[in-house]
Amino acid sequence: MKELIDTHIHLYDNKFDPDFAQVIDRAKKVGIYKVILPGIESTYHEKMVETANKLKGFAYTCAGLHPTSVKENWKEELDFVLKEAPYNSYIAIGEIGIDTYWSKEFLKEQVIVFEEQLKVASKLGLPVIIHSRDATSIILNSLKRSKHLNLKGVFHAYSGSYETYREILKLGNFMVGIGGVVTFKNSKLQEVVEKIDLNDILLETDAPWLTPAPHRGKRNEPAYLQFIAAKIAQIKNISQEEVASTTTENAKKLFTFV
Repeated sequence: MKELIDTHIHLYDNKFDPDFAQVIDRAKKVGIYKVILPGIESTYHEKMVETANKLKGFAYTCAGLHPTSVKENWKEELDFVLKEAPYNSYIAIGEIGIDTYWSKEFLKEQVIVFEEQLKVASKLGLPVIIHSRDATSIILNSLKRSKHLNLKGVFHAYSGSYETYREILKLGNFMVGIGGVVTFKNSKLQEVVEKIDLNDILLETDAPWLTPAPHRGKRNEPAYLQFIAAKIAQIKNISQEEVASTTTENAKKLFTFV
């Protein structure tokens, strides 16, 4: 059985509460043997850690403040990440970044929070998981200012152009996370993935959201990572086994699983 790593999934979301054990069982049956749980904000932290403790050796946690959680209490939330990050076995700083899709009200604060978390990741030698939505130029400018930090990480739910991907590679040791969008009919991401080096790709579901075809419109789950791997194999005209083995090795190179 091919081994797969879901590098971005919110297993602690309450949408998984009714059938949590079955979700995990289905994932393992199709070869998912490790998953990464991104941090969002302090209110989700306890359940994230509890979920990982139930799944030791399978689920791994991160510390981070999501850009859409940067609001009036942003200093308090950032302090939580700064104090928490060094003292637990987190494997990344994330999910962090910039999001102007939902609101630009706290854009200035988003940039401050993002760059402070980049510094933490560099200091701790951890990769970053970057969320970028309608914010490519802002993200790239932050990374240019932070280039001296020798960053490594992944652009989660990548949906940019091939040219943006090439620009990203100049700013650090970065990979791109490819999820369910690549399976959508007429998705422009398919043309981009065709050009991206497989050695720079990580697989992710972002479950319970961004459900891939043929289950689009339903709740996403880790077992559906197989459909993303299959689509990438089709696009690149290679075997699913090659996609699985290469992306799994990519994840192992970026993240330290203990």
